[in-house]
Amino acid sequence: MRPVLTPKQMRVLDAEAVTDGTPMEVLIGRAGAAVARAAKRMMGGLYGRTVVVVTGKGNNGADGRVTGRLLADQGVRVIVIDADRMPPRLPSCDLIIDAAYGTGFRGDWRPPSTNGVPVLAVDVPSGLDGLTGLASAGAWAADRTVTFVALKPGLLLGSGPALSGEVELADVGINLGMGNVDINEVEMSDVGCWLPRRAFDAHKWKTAVFTLAGSPGMMGAANLCASAAMRSGAGMVHAASPGIASDRTTPIEVVRKALPVLGWSADVLQEVNGDNARFKSMVVGPGLGRDEGTVLEARKVIASASVPIVIDGDGLFAVAWGGDGARDIVRARGAGTVLTPHDGEYANLLGYPPSHDRIASARRLSTDTNCVCLLKGPTTVVAEPSGQVLVVANGDRRLATAGTGDVLAGIIGSLLAQGMHPFRAAASAAFLHAHAASLFGADEGMVASDLLDLLPRAISDVRG
Repeated sequence: MRPVLTPKQMRVLDAEAVTDGTPMEVLIGRAGAAVARAAKRMMGGLYGRTVVVVTGKGNNGADGRVTGRLLADQGVRVIVIDADRMPPRLPSCDLIIDAAYGTGFRGDWRPPSTNGVPVLAVDVPSGLDGLTGLASAGAWAADRTVTFVALKPGLLLGSGPALSGEVELADVGINLGMGNVDINEVEMSDVGCWLPRRAFDAHKWKTAVFTLAGSPGMMGAANLCASAAMRSGAGMVHAASPGIASDRTTPIEVVRKALPVLGWSADVLQEVNGDNARFKSMVVGPGLGRDEGTVLEARKVIASASVPIVIDGDGLFAVAWGGDGARDIVRARGAGTVLTPHDGEYANLLGYPPSHDRIASARRLSTDTNCVCLLKGPTTVVAEPSGQVLVVANGDRRLATAGTGDVLAGIIGSLLAQGMHPFRAAASAAFLHAHAASLFGADEGMVASDLLDLLPRAISDVRG
């Protein structure tokens, strides 16, 4: 995992380092040296090169000035420009080093055009909010960003990924400490370590998933969810949909369970809680429907099921149904619970949408419900009630199509059935989901069902 620190946490660490005897000038010198090395790599050498360094008043500007001096000492022609006195046109150069404003920038910054010259940003691209990823309209898009000690949330959220380019993490000698990091970015190697391997004595019921999903006209959601669970390691999947006794589109590996239109919660609870119950997890909600009878029955299942549950789509509508106090059905659950809202579902659950600080928003829902919260977006944020957060930043825009959320829910359900902790199961599923999309062979035209055949390859890739 790569550690992530908010700008406030980073300021505290800087101050602690100085208090512990490392002068700020030393830290700035190390930062400037790291940027100078990156500049040399970007230009392929230093001989005959011209670099424009844009500097502000704070430590970010100081890092840039040190970088400029180091490059000048090696024969580079360096032009330093004050960020508060930007000319209408930049001088001709081989590289622009953006050291104008750091993580604490507020306001609007509209620099002149780069005219296609590569940009190297110091810590965060200027004009980018280091906490939220909100950006000024005219902010430069960096080709590379050198950030220090830890990633900043703004590099991963909002406009951050588009503006930051390739992000390089530089060590300047500040010790993070054991208790300072409560946000981490998930990497492929992490998921590879977390994913359980099927035991030599495995049988199908050891990783069995029960899906409560689908309704007349919405069976695609149920089938995508069930198929994704099978493709990501579930040994057995039963699929139950109120009012659907059989469905010709159900995958042949999935067992269809008939449910009446009404009064079916007792039947479902017998399947997952009864003396002969063998299911290890449930998925509740994809395409389930929102009529009052369905909602009331779904709420009974959610409140009383004794296995870990993923609640998605219409299941989240059922949790939110009834206004204040409705979320008590998940707060009181004894088994692990994962909620998977997009922004609209989040607003239904809490009465207001996520803020620009998506990490704080995910934490708020997790704490309020005592569940793991997977807040969907181009960058996925997963929070657990303790306040720990995992950020999954390998999202793929091809996932912005109907049904992909149903696939994600099925993957989480499968990982829960394999014994993964809900926090890691949610983050691992989000990573696998996005990685599978990246394996699609075209920029356009991917649909949710394409992910099903790509999931085994994605799992193989992360295992290495």
